[in-house]
Amino acid sequence: MTTLLVIAKEPRPGRVKTRLTPPFTPQEAAALAEAALTDTLRAVAATPAPRRILVLDGRPGPWLPPGFDVVPQCAGGLDERLAAAFAGCDGPALLIGMDTPQVTPALLTVDFDGYDACFGPAEDGGFWALGLAEPDPELLRGVPMSTPGTGAVQRARLVAAGLRVRDLPRLRDVDTSADTEAVAALAPHGCFAAELARLRTAGRR
Repeated sequence: MTTLLVIAKEPRPGRVKTRLTPPFTPQEAAALAEAALTDTLRAVAATPAPRRILVLDGRPGPWLPPGFDVVPQCAGGLDERLAAAFAGCDGPALLIGMDTPQVTPALLTVDFDGYDACFGPAEDGGFWALGLAEPDPELLRGVPMSTPGTGAVQRARLVAAGLRVRDLPRLRDVDTSADTEAVAALAPHGCFAAELARLRTAGRR
């Protein structure tokens, strides 16, 4: 069984999904972020795991379901924060972010049978999931984050360490307004799609 980690920011206006503004207001972008986080956490909660951890920048809110341990993100760049999240695990672990509300329990069910790492590439060149049978923070430290080459560099780091890598399906992150429409269409019954529809009804694009 695998520990499931979600790294996330508290969905507060002006702190999350800033690339959605415009056309959305900071308040609307935060509402979409909260909906995406809600869908993500529900998928994680429905996935068999001995432990579920929310690695959070901020404070928990009503969007947090039961069954999660909450630990604060450390200081530093994203590579350091991801490394620290894995450092807190003493067995197989899978880490995801809050930007793929279309994720499902089936995608998150990994057992590391026959491989040492799993890697979920994102369409923007990053990655939406990283799993390690034996968590090693050094596999993440120094990887340039939030660039079109982040995913390629991270996967190459795994291979260079001699790990057998299983590739997960490529998913689309929610970063831009166009992403909101595409991702909502992939999970039409989720909170994210419902929130986007509500904003459309209110007159937003």
